[in-house]
Amino acid sequence: MFNSSKLNSRLAAAAFGALAIGAVAFSNSAAAAPLPMFPFLLTPPTEAAPPPVQSMPQAQDDEGSFQLPARLRRQVVAYPTREAPGTIIIDTPHTYLYLVLGNGQAMRYGIGIGRDGFTWSGTQTITKKAEWPDWTPPPEMIARQPYLPRHMAGGPGNPLGARAMYLGGTIYRIHGTNMPETIGTRVSSGCLRLTNEDVTDLYSRVSVGTKVIVLPMTDRRADLGATIR
Repeated sequence: MFNSSKLNSRLAAAAFGALAIGAVAFSNSAAAAPLPMFPFLLTPPTEAAPPPVQSMPQAQDDEGSFQLPARLRRQVVAYPTREAPGTIIIDTPHTYLYLVLGNGQAMRYGIGIGRDGFTWSGTQTITKKAEWPDWTPPPEMIARQPYLPRHMAGGPGNPLGARAMYLGGTIYRIHGTNMPETIGTRVSSGCLRLTNEDVTDLYSRVSVGTKVIVLPMTDRRADLGATIR
């Protein structure tokens, strides 16, 4: 009986010691990293904000759009002539078209003219006017450039541009162009081209029957059109 009581005392002491050690270990662990009582209520850790995304630069004005040189822009100039107001004079050497206004003045437009071998001269009248004209290349042009279309409906892509004024019974016209960079150059097959804006302006100022004088390429007189300030 004595031995049994002694054994029980030793077991109780050992159990008490183990509880004490566990309590100390739990206390130290809690002090080092306290556990939350309700972990499901914790706010999730905040992630680092991503760097700001730069917005795409706004599109700028189209700086590549073509602008005529100052001398080829439509302008009123001093232009002494004996021709009646309303007459059109083509200054072939200087690539200008003058619309005589009277009182020593004219409206001057920059134009594109015929390339080498395709310039011409003489006096004609406007026999027909057309807005957004169709284009039917004449047989002579087809023979030289067989790849050309036989007919093209009027519109922005048509090489005759926004307006056309037909000269007498010839194949030549004063017309617009969808290639404004050719104004001031010698590239056509004999027709006289203006920008679409300028040909629309000219079209509104003249009528069927208007006299058109085309000066020869060999006429190298100085340009008479001085800009009026």
